Amino acid sequence: MVTDGAGFRLADRDPGATSGVPGKAEGRAEVAELTRRMRHLQERFYADGRHRLLVVLQGMDTSGKSGAIRRAFAGLNPAGVRVTSFRTPTDDELARDFLWRVHRHVPRDGEIALFDRSHYEDVVAVRVRGLVPPERWRARYEHIRAFERMLVDEGTIVRKFFLHISREEQATRLRARLEDPRKHWKFRRSDLEDRDRWDDYQAAYEDAIRETATPEAPWVIVPADRKWHRDLVICRTIVDTLERLDLRYPEAEEDLSGVVVV
Repeated sequence: MVTDGAGFRLADRDPGATSGVPGKAEGRAEVAELTRRMRHLQERFYADGRHRLLVVLQGMDTSGKSGAIRRAFAGLNPAGVRVTSFRTPTDDELARDFLWRVHRHVPRDGEIALFDRSHYEDVVAVRVRGLVPPERWRARYEHIRAFERMLVDEGTIVRKFFLHISREEQATRLRARLEDPRKHWKFRRSDLEDRDRWDDYQAAYEDAIRETATPEAPWVIVPADRKWHRDLVICRTIVDTLERLDLRYPEAEEDLSGVVVV
């Protein structure tokens, strides 16, 4: 977990790390137990209604953002979870400030909001592709810090995950998409264009993490070359976050003593 970006370097983080877990079987077993605990915690979180949780997932193409949502958050009650995928902005969104389309999707009381990509595209993708001038995307770091600080001050817990994969692992996953016709829908020629800009993207993510990691809105760097380990780190973090809250079921709105159902 990165709470202060000073001196942060992605190169210092091993995308193939396994957190000391012996192997996939052990990792999957722990994920299964953690998702079970998460289901019970989410029920109390939703019923309690005093907190909000925003989970941001960022990473290179094929890093597993949607896969993490399917696996790490499997079994949660859809009534209290909302997933938003931020793709290419629409003309309507482009006509407004960059945070407008994001702010509308932050969580309500008792809700967990999952962002598949987020406002960080506006300091990463737009930077690498040259879509706005440098002075404009650089100013956005402060806007993002202020935005997340406001969310936290208003009662939202913010957890940001960077799914860190190696260039070699990305190549393996892209080839798998090409070789399996059932995965062709996932492949875009633009994926290869972005892959050619690998170093530029790594630099942009490194700067984004360095500029926006704070104690109240930390980044978690997830070694994601192994999918089971990606899920494990996310599950451990979310369960730990929820268990630190004083979650409790609310009292009944009226006295139920003596009530009998016949």
